[in-house]
Amino acid sequence: MYWNYLAAISAFIWLAILLLPWRPWGTREYMDSSAAAPDADLKDITVLIPARNEAEVIRTTLSSLRTQGRDLSIVMVDDRSTDGTVAIAQTFGIQNLRIIAGEPPPTDWSGKLWALEQGLGHVTTPLVLLIDADIELQPGIVQELRRKLKEDHLHFVSLMAEMRMVSFWERLLMPAFVYFFKMLYPFRLSNSGFRGVAAAAGGCILLESRLIEEIGGFRAICNKLIDDCALAKRVKSLGYITWIGLTHSVRSLRSYENLAGIWNMVARTAFCQLRYSAVLLAGTTAIMLTVFWLPVVGLFFPAPSAKIISACALAALIMCYLPTLKFYGQSRGWALALPLVATLYLAMTWSSAIRFWIGAGPHWKGRFYARHRKF
Repeated sequence: MYWNYLAAISAFIWLAILLLPWRPWGTREYMDSSAAAPDADLKDITVLIPARNEAEVIRTTLSSLRTQGRDLSIVMVDDRSTDGTVAIAQTFGIQNLRIIAGEPPPTDWSGKLWALEQGLGHVTTPLVLLIDADIELQPGIVQELRRKLKEDHLHFVSLMAEMRMVSFWERLLMPAFVYFFKMLYPFRLSNSGFRGVAAAAGGCILLESRLIEEIGGFRAICNKLIDDCALAKRVKSLGYITWIGLTHSVRSLRSYENLAGIWNMVARTAFCQLRYSAVLLAGTTAIMLTVFWLPVVGLFFPAPSAKIISACALAALIMCYLPTLKFYGQSRGWALALPLVATLYLAMTWSSAIRFWIGAGPHWKGRFYARHRKF
């Protein structure tokens, strides 16, 4: 009987997840560009790009903006690049492209947000599109973002960029990165009037320019490492409507050929996500091990009924992950590796915590942020 109770714990959890009305595992919230519109009038939008040492990708990013329509204003803030990023951008000769030489960030600012703050002063249009310098936009997606914003009476629209899924580690871990993000920030709840959940993906955000001023500029979130969700939270707290979805029309150009690259990317902010709390880390560890490994271990319980219950839990676990794999065109077989993938992400979180405890602090592109700062 003891084995049945133990197996039932994970089965109940996964059944509850499957039946949640906001379907955190689903992929219904998505948007793609319907058709290319090279003659679309985009004079009411300014694209704001913070760029720090992006020589490998800035050419593709700017080229993709050229295909969006006419009269699109672009402000690129060079965040002290040393690799020729500016020289490459200058060779394009894109109309309405303005390159701003960024100043060193103050001690209480993250580099990206300081770059955005400097660029904000050059935005005169009613709409501003925030994109990372390693983002490729498919033709027509900017027009589609504007249409979504206006027709659905929204104030803030964000798309989670499709990550590169070419190398073994990318195909193993990147779909799960999106999956875990959606479990943590259910898109349907974020897109509702419920203020307890506010999500955004910093690689692509279209919003009304006045909202940034209304929240106090980027200074209001100047020391937030998870700046996209912090921005959405501030906007939503004022009663405005935000929306986030998946897409194939916004692609990340960042490549991760090995585990170390993904590990460092996750470890940079994972413990921050837990508010630097050892209690939350311990609780997360217990939950992750129970949810993802109990169904597997339960297959080896001596009681036949416990084996059956565990098999049902494992089936529910796989069912929850399949929509994400299908959306990104990945093999269903990767779902069998989800317990292992969850363990890797848990290890990355512990790595993030250990780095924090020993005083290493988060770092990104040569910048280190103080251990004591409240991100």
